[in-house]
Amino acid sequence: MYQLKDKTAVVTGGGTGIGLATAARLAADGAHVFITGRRKGELDAAVETIGAARATAVAGDISDLTDLDRLYDAVRARGRGLDVVFANAATASLVPLERTTEEDLAHVFDINVRGTLFTVQKALPLLNDGASVILNASTAADNGAEGFGLYAASKAAVRSFARVWANELKGRGVRVNAISPGPVDTPGVTNLVGPENAAGLRAKLAADTALGRMARPEEIAAVVAFLASDQSSFILGANLYADGGENQI
Repeated sequence: MYQLKDKTAVVTGGGTGIGLATAARLAADGAHVFITGRRKGELDAAVETIGAARATAVAGDISDLTDLDRLYDAVRARGRGLDVVFANAATASLVPLERTTEEDLAHVFDINVRGTLFTVQKALPLLNDGASVILNASTAADNGAEGFGLYAASKAAVRSFARVWANELKGRGVRVNAISPGPVDTPGVTNLVGPENAAGLRAKLAADTALGRMARPEEIAAVVAFLASDQSSFILGANLYADGGENQI
């Protein structure tokens, strides 16, 4: 199929979960994918899975602007510009309003909002005409789930970024869109609540969808791959829901 033949892509948070599945899908579609994340071991394993000829790992934290500069220096050194950015890296905090601290706020917004902003801003000089930028929002911005106030607010900001940046970059032929996954079965579920509570949370999240199950990361990757390709050439500023009907029916 190779819809992204000879294209260059960046996927943040590319070591596990949605990021890894997306990096693998974009590579399978013909792109060379630069992946970044905080854990080098996961990135190295991801490159081995995808194949060194199709993937390059640059360890770093998107909330650290120096790390972002290193990522884009590596992309620049390849000499082919940049065709796809999937701003996927994020963190979640399960904490109710009465227990939310300044540290909680800073942690979530530094990564999800500040990190996303500078991931895209620093990519701008490298973006080729016709490039596609995809932001990972979330159905959490819509459903008011208890304890997810910081995460939901940060993802609402990401959704707003997509609208505004789509308008600002359309003159360059750069398309900006967002996706809003529903519950996805990734290691992040266990990381959020701990191994002892993960099964219960997975069951609840699955029951909340009309399909009665959580998504596989590969299903979300397919949506990103569609937005990355020319198959979505008339889609701009949109927010595509991949939520198993959770917020639709």
